[in-house]
Amino acid sequence: MYPLLQQNFENIALISLSEERKTVLQPLIDYIQDKVNHHKEVRLNFICTHNSRRSHLSQIWAQTMAFHFGVKNVFCYSGGTEATAMFPKVAATLTQQGFQIQKLSDNLNPVYAVKFSENQHPVICFSKTFDDAFNPNGAFAAIMTCSSADEGCPFIAGAEKRLPIRYEDPKAFDGTDLMDVKYAERSMEIASEMYYVFSKINY
Repeated sequence: MYPLLQQNFENIALISLSEERKTVLQPLIDYIQDKVNHHKEVRLNFICTHNSRRSHLSQIWAQTMAFHFGVKNVFCYSGGTEATAMFPKVAATLTQQGFQIQKLSDNLNPVYAVKFSENQHPVICFSKTFDDAFNPNGAFAAIMTCSSADEGCPFIAGAEKRLPIRYEDPKAFDGTDLMDVKYAERSMEIASEMYYVFSKINY
């Protein structure tokens, strides 16, 4: 893992979770553990309305934590109820926290390759609908990271489980003096929860 990212793990490990959040995360732990027990691939699709902020942060940190804790055959995806673009501040925030990010295309919906380790496949990020052909069409858990997507998507085709794990939208601070701090906070919050989830998996 990249050195700066490895340093950040020391901070992530110190973030304590409330009992309420642990309860929210338990069904995800149970889903992953069941797949691991049966030697099946773990497919996680993180879904938010625009697939621009929280769903990408969740996808990237979940994939990173699976690697960190040695949980094999974990494949993380993200999607929205509509496609927009991954918000640039997400890439900037993750770069500051130690990821290596390459912009593969330069259009209205850029494609990013996000790497947490030199010799591991990058996480490919771009905004897409949750049922895009890039994502799995079956045998996955749909993790709803925002309330509007959770309420606006009564049915996710192909999902074995639907798990609401909601986060506040850092978009509320766009264009303010608190923007950098709030995006970093949200990223670390998601990181700490994905750290907790994968730390509980026995294999």
